[in-house]
This record gives sequence, structure tokens and C-alpha cells, in this order.
Amino acid sequence: MSEDILRTILEKIKAYPRILLFRHIRMDGDCAGASKGMKELIKATWPDKDVRLIDAQKSDFLSFLGEDDAEAPDEFYRDALGIVVDTATHDRISNQKYALCKEIVKIDHHIDMDAYGGLNWVEPERSSACEMIAAFYQQFCQELTLTAQAATYIFMGMVTDSGRFRFSGVNGDTMRLAGLMLDKGVDAETLYANLYLHSYDSLKFRAYVYERMERTENGVAYIFVSKEMQEKFGLNTEAASNVISFLENIRGCLCWLAFIEMDTPREGIRVRLRSRFMTINQVAENHHGGGHAMAAGATVYSRGEMDVLIRQADAAAKAYKESHSGWM
Repeated sequence: MSEDILRTILEKIKAYPRILLFRHIRMDGDCAGASKGMKELIKATWPDKDVRLIDAQKSDFLSFLGEDDAEAPDEFYRDALGIVVDTATHDRISNQKYALCKEIVKIDHHIDMDAYGGLNWVEPERSSACEMIAAFYQQFCQELTLTAQAATYIFMGMVTDSGRFRFSGVNGDTMRLAGLMLDKGVDAETLYANLYLHSYDSLKFRAYVYERMERTENGVAYIFVSKEMQEKFGLNTEAASNVISFLENIRGCLCWLAFIEMDTPREGIRVRLRSRFMTINQVAENHHGGGHAMAAGATVYSRGEMDVLIRQADAAAKAYKESHSGWM
């Protein structure tokens, strides 16, 4: 972590009376937590600044966080500092009016493929963008005001993007920064209840998935969530995509895939790829996607292309198992 770039970001924030926060499409806990947490951190420190998060996305999973700010005219953006969090490439920024801002700061923990910001703070080794926001606060804790609400947003993103601190990328620094957030008054019990309690119908869907999941010869578990299945259980895209988490604890399966049929052929079939021990992002990169080494996304446009991706994942799992021991 470069202290110089963090200091430059802080000075930019100090200099601008108007600041806008942005995040990626298909909102998740990390981008929501980083954007909301950064907004609250800035607003608590400088109450006179006009700090807004304008994003029309909705998420049933994250609805307990409350609404974001209302849309504003283009002129509102032009004199503002834009801070984009947790977004690797400019085309994935949900509110494309970010480009109207006078200056752009990028804060991200993905592999740096698109330096779209005038100032880019990128640390791919971090487990989450929220971990970076926590580190930013730690660096300047004498100058910044961290409320319990801001700490809750940041802690939430750290929890969700790290799989409750289980995924690769989590280290001692991650845990110390999480502890720093907890010390600010995070109600972890209520937060975990909001994040992880399931409805009765969602558990019925989980049982349905377990009856229909498949596995390749070399241990790649996968499920195709068709539009028919989504309609049967009343699932939106977000809920259907969460099926990936159902497959993560199968012994011998080092890789698991969820294929989500979208509304139109143009949107294709959304793919979520996860793994343990082995990397899987190289498979995603072959199919209009990418991401972290063990958590990536892609898009395929036919069942035939879906089969190709499954075979590629199976070949990767086979190669890993043949060259490594100790996997489970």
C-alpha cells in the first residue's frame, strides 16, 4: 500500500465540496459496503460536503441497507470528484454518468486491466474493496470520523466478499482491520441475520437444486438455472445467481459453476465460477469474462458454449489434481 496515493486521495476529498460515489453493475455486498461506507465516512468527517451515491440498482439481498440518493441533472456531476469502488473496468460502472465528473478516483481490488481513473489505487491482493476502505481509515484515523454505521457498511463488505473470512486473500491484516470496524460498534448479530437467514421457499429451492446438480468426471459441480426454474420459484436474477453458494462444500469438487439463463438471447447465460485451491479465472477469460483467481464471472450464449466451458473447467480440475496433492 502506497502512503503517497492514499494521501493524494485524502487531499482530493478535502479539496472538493461535492463528491459522488459509484460502484459496479450487479451490486454485491462489497461494492455496496464500500460505496456506502465511504460516503458515510466522508460525510461524518466533513458534514458541509455534498456527498451522494446515485445508483438506480435494486437488490433484495441488500434491501436492509436502505435507499441510495435520487438522480441529479448532468450539471451536478461536472464539478464533482467521482470515487468509483470495486469496479475493474469502466464499462461495468453502474452509473455511467461517472464520466462527467471533473476528476475520477478508482479504488479497486481486482486485477488492474483498465486504469480509467485519473488516480488509481488498486490492490489485487486485498480480499475486498471494503478492506481497502478500512485501511484508508486506519491510515488517517486521526483525521477521519468513522461512525458505527460506516463501520457496519465496511465490515459487511469484508464479510461477504471474503466468504466470512474463508477465501484466499484473507490474512492477518484483514482480520485486524475487521476488528477495527467491530470496535466502532458494529452489531454483528443483526448484520449476519440480515445477510444469511433464509426464507422457507429459498430452502425449498436449495433442495430442488441439489436434486438437479451435476458433476463432471474430474469433480466440477454445476447447475443450469433455466428461466422455467426461476419462474417456478419466483427468483430474480440476483436470487438465481446465489445458487453458486449451494455447491461450494462438495468434497472432491475443486470447482463449481452456476449457469443463469437471462431474459433475452442477447443477454445470454450468466456464469458464476468458484474454486478452491485451483485457479479458475482463466476459464472465465475464454468466455467474455474474468475476475479473481478463484471467483470469476463470464457469459455464454448457447448451451453448446456452456458445454465447452464445463469441459475447460473439467480439464483445469484434472490438471490440478494430477499435479498437486492435499486437495479435498
